[in-house]
Amino acid sequence: MYLSRKTLPHLPQNVYHPKFDLSQLTPGILHLGCGNFHRAHQAVATQAAINREGPDGLKWGIVSATMRRPDLVNQLRPQDNLYTLLTRVEDRTVASVIGSIHEMVFSGDEAVDLSERVADPRIRIVSLTVTASGYYLTADGRLDPEAQAIQQDLSAPHPRTAIGILANGLALVKQRGAVPPVILCCDNVSHNGATLRQAVMDYASLRGDDRLAAWIGEAVQFPDTMVDRIAPSSHVDDVADAKHALGGIVDAAPVSAEPWFQWIIGSFDGSRPYWEAHPGTKFVQDVAVFEAAKLQMLNGSHMLLAYTGALAGLNTIAEAASDPSLGRITARFMRDEQTASIALSAEELDDYTQALMVRFQNPGIVHDAERVGRNGSAKMADRVMRAMRDNLVAGRSVSGASLLIASWIRWFALNDQDALELSLTDPKAKILQRICAEARDDHKAQAEAFLAMEEVFGPPLPDHDRIVAEIAGLLRRLTEEDVPSVLRELAA
Repeated sequence: MYLSRKTLPHLPQNVYHPKFDLSQLTPGILHLGCGNFHRAHQAVATQAAINREGPDGLKWGIVSATMRRPDLVNQLRPQDNLYTLLTRVEDRTVASVIGSIHEMVFSGDEAVDLSERVADPRIRIVSLTVTASGYYLTADGRLDPEAQAIQQDLSAPHPRTAIGILANGLALVKQRGAVPPVILCCDNVSHNGATLRQAVMDYASLRGDDRLAAWIGEAVQFPDTMVDRIAPSSHVDDVADAKHALGGIVDAAPVSAEPWFQWIIGSFDGSRPYWEAHPGTKFVQDVAVFEAAKLQMLNGSHMLLAYTGALAGLNTIAEAASDPSLGRITARFMRDEQTASIALSAEELDDYTQALMVRFQNPGIVHDAERVGRNGSAKMADRVMRAMRDNLVAGRSVSGASLLIASWIRWFALNDQDALELSLTDPKAKILQRICAEARDDHKAQAEAFLAMEEVFGPPLPDHDRIVAEIAGLLRRLTEEDVPSVLRELAA
């Protein structure tokens, strides 16, 4: 038997499942980017809200769109869009069946017009998890008008990017004189609500519709948010573990996650689910301090663990964080460098650092370095460079940031030489590989060429030449020496 509405009554009693009538669910939320994170985060909080609100909550069903491939749609539709969340701690796994997704669609399906879905008057919230690279931003946070996907959308009848879908959908809302939905960005982008608003306005202007751009800026709410939960890519054990937990019922698309859950949302007007029913969800007036702490301390440190760990043969975050040398380097980087300009007390920063390292070391979460390391060029500005600049201006060490950048460059150099076992996914991969090929044996030239990419790193750093030399020196050592030995020395 496969997981479905019909098999719900056959679940073991210890499996959490929806407490509402799934047949009565109606669409109220459109979500762009239905991946593992969305299914382990927003969909879970939405189910808690529907459960808490009872019949009044049934209007918050999610229409969830996959943006790249139809695979998940094809897996979940036969299961009535039900799936298992496997919450993994060190010594056990807790299974929950999630039923808040009302409908699954694929954006590439010719019969699906997501812009019309944005304009559907039943949709009161449009949320997004399309990753940082899905916004096609330059280093200064504006829409890149030269991005190929954006150019294609501008000439296509049905856009495929989230930015194009939102702009076209909001144009329909304006044209019909309707109330626009609230747009809720749930990606790790600095000031994500305001940044998304500007990107959609930029797209509208590229369409030649400055009036639409102005209306979006004035009439549409784009609250900032901060999301935090580690939900790794699907693992071969997930299906077997779900079947065991469900008493023999098969789930073709379970998702794993850590116990930690946090969702900080900027307050906005209008109806919404009672998301606070899920512990860790909070509405606040200012998301900025939570966002900065998460982007820099968690996401920036994740990048260091992924890039440097993989070079040392540590291919999961748990392995890398548990390594005595790299774990010590990462904790020091997180607390001493990545806390720059974060308005929390020393005690709060200490506690958050300790909690993050414990989370990173959780062996129940198989978070691959390859996945964490994707799209580094789109992440570097918010997660690494902002704190690095602050530290350089203040005269503080940036040794961890330099190691991170050197390790990232080494990934491209190894990939150019067909010596990297991990696949390399990055919107600027071809350019960065070419740099490594042209300066294959010149580490200083590689460091200079990478840092010269202002669309990734921003303008020249304070004390730029010294930092280039520092990164080049680390790059040489990562190339010529045994990486674990280098890390032991750096951790001392």
